Amino acid sequence: MDSLGVWLAGMPAWMAVGTLVGGSFLAAVVVNEVGLQAVRFLTRRTRTDLDDRLLRELRVPVPVTVAVAGAYVAPSVVALDAGVGLSLQAAAFTVAVLVWARTVARAGGALLVLYDERTESNADFAPIFANLWQFAVILAAILLVLWAWQVEITPFLASAGIAGIAIGFAAKDTVANFFGSIALYVDNTYKVGDYVVLDTGVAGTVLDISIRSTRLLTRDNVVVTVPNSVLNSAQIINNSAPVTKTRIKVPVGVAYGSDLDVVEACLLDAAAAEDHVARSPEPRVRLRGFGDSGLDYELLAWVRHPLHDAKATHALNRAIHDRFVDAAVEIPFPQRDLHVRTSDLAGGIDAADVSADAAEGRDSRMA
Repeated sequence: MDSLGVWLAGMPAWMAVGTLVGGSFLAAVVVNEVGLQAVRFLTRRTRTDLDDRLLRELRVPVPVTVAVAGAYVAPSVVALDAGVGLSLQAAAFTVAVLVWARTVARAGGALLVLYDERTESNADFAPIFANLWQFAVILAAILLVLWAWQVEITPFLASAGIAGIAIGFAAKDTVANFFGSIALYVDNTYKVGDYVVLDTGVAGTVLDISIRSTRLLTRDNVVVTVPNSVLNSAQIINNSAPVTKTRIKVPVGVAYGSDLDVVEACLLDAAAAEDHVARSPEPRVRLRGFGDSGLDYELLAWVRHPLHDAKATHALNRAIHDRFVDAAVEIPFPQRDLHVRTSDLAGGIDAADVSADAAEGRDSRMA
């Protein structure tokens, strides 16, 4: 550095600065065309594409940093006015900080998304952390630029603290929603595309997850927006996790005296013929109890997607009915036998004993 200063000392100040800046730009071209190209050649031999992504992000900041390095060191080797030297160094530092801030923000966000994708976690929350990372990088860049220009930042920090308290009270719901989204991410509760059921009865497919809220699309094609703070304290049933298959239960009643082997065969045959029913796990039939009017059976079957449960239940009920009709299996319904007696009445009416059996005086109701 001393020999460089001696060599530049014989030049006018503007020429010395121009020489340093020009040399820096020349070095930047060499770094970009030779250094980065060599690194790019080496990264092509690796199995991962992570180094390729990082190298793409470094294509701009590395040459720019080398290019402005001459302007930054010029006041140290060239006799310049104090104000001019400070401004020149601050300008070069500002350019470098802004370029690197952009690169670090982009690279950090990309790494967060890549990490969530490769760990199979809830990748839909990655943009939330990417935004936080970008905000932190921008804030740090602003503070560094202010420091480079020798701007006193203590008043700004004090004002920011007071403003932060005021904003926190004014936007407490937003803050609660934000931390609710963080908690949902940590718990890996759901992701976009999952079918969830809330304890309020609202059910739908997750359309979007933001810092403030989660949007659900119900089966009525209605979009419901639920604040994340509410979801964080609610009981959520995720029918799409850990797998998208969900089990449905179809209750069926048969009359006493029915052939149970025929009944169970009809139920399993109906499940095997339904397209929405998964083959694995296999459908099952369970005799749950003895009802007032018949035997209570339940068909347990897995459907491939939670949105198909209503269609599958409808199709299974129709198929079971048709097979019961073909197999002469009686589907019971509540019946009541009434026995009516009349006594001697004042008016000379003869006593009569009337009995209405199930075939003649039946009061029937469909279940």
